[in-house]
Amino acid sequence: MKAIKSQKRERRHSRIRAKVLGNAERPRLSVFRSNKFIYAQIVDDETGKTLAASSDRAVKKTKNAGKVAGAKTVGMEIAKLAKEKNISKVVFDRGGYLYTGRVKAVSEGAREGGLSF
Repeated sequence: MKAIKSQKRERRHSRIRAKVLGNAERPRLSVFRSNKFIYAQIVDDETGKTLAASSDRAVKKTKNAGKVAGAKTVGMEIAKLAKEKNISKVVFDRGGYLYTGRVKAVSEGAREGGLSF
């Protein structure tokens, strides 16, 4: 069952990646969700370089804050790192995941932090 589920996500992600490309003026904000953690990175696909990255492993979490609250913090942190590198506009790549829960919280946090997409 797990293999089928992950294969479906990979197929969805490849369809999304065919349309969503990041460049120097509008890099791609990519989200990866594992069972425990959530990761976000800003990527320039033309050069193949990661410009900024954050995860809830690196961000300090308050005690008893859930995964969704941690994901929102990751979004705010990635927006702060992007501002330091003069990035204000990004293209959002949800990574084949549904736009709900932690993935949505990352995007809301990034928007609150000042990124526009």
